[in-house]
Parts: sequence; C-alpha cells; structure tokens
Amino acid sequence: MKATIWHNPDCGTSRKTLAILQETPDIDLAVIEYRKQPFTRKKLEQLFADAGLSPRDALRTRGSPAEELGLIEGASAGSILDAMAEHPILVERPFVETDKGVRLCRPQDKVYEVL
Repeated sequence: MKATIWHNPDCGTSRKTLAILQETPDIDLAVIEYRKQPFTRKKLEQLFADAGLSPRDALRTRGSPAEELGLIEGASAGSILDAMAEHPILVERPFVETDKGVRLCRPQDKVYEVL
C-alpha cells in the first residue's frame, strides 16, 4: 500500500502518526514536510474533498496567523484555500492519503481508518 503523510516534524501528533505509518508493514511511505514543500491549492481541494472536510474544518487556528489574516469569521472557503496555499502553517496536520482514502489524523489513531 502507498501512503503519503503531509508532516510537520515540530508537531507531536504528526510525529506519532508518522511513527504508526513507519511501523506498519508493507507500506510504501512518502513523507512531505509541507512547510518546505507547500501544498498547491488544487492538492488542498482534493485532500479536503476526499477527507470530507471543508477548508474551514481543516484551518489551523492555534499557533497560526489565521486571526490576523481575517480567516476566523466570515472568510469564504476560497479565501481560506488561497491563504493556506500561501501560508502552509494554516493547514491542520497531519493529513494522510492512501488508496483507502484521506484522513486528517487528529488524533493520530485516525490513521488506522485508511490503513
């Protein structure tokens, strides 16, 4: 099985999710540190749609510039997506994509839903 994790090594949940993936046998794992290799808007749209989330659902508000950028109240989905593509720290993490689907793995045990 192929799996891709959009990873932030400074995030405990992301590190725990990555550890689960690394310990799972027969996984061809790709690790994307999204702060170094940012999302495209198109990829964000696909991940959110496949995970059944809106951009607002996937917006990281804690420890991000979401409030300063006016994304907390009244921002459109398009505005949030544009801001996420420009500032990847706005995307909640980690996202994991496999052949079985996409999950925002908070808590990390949600990764088992796509393994």
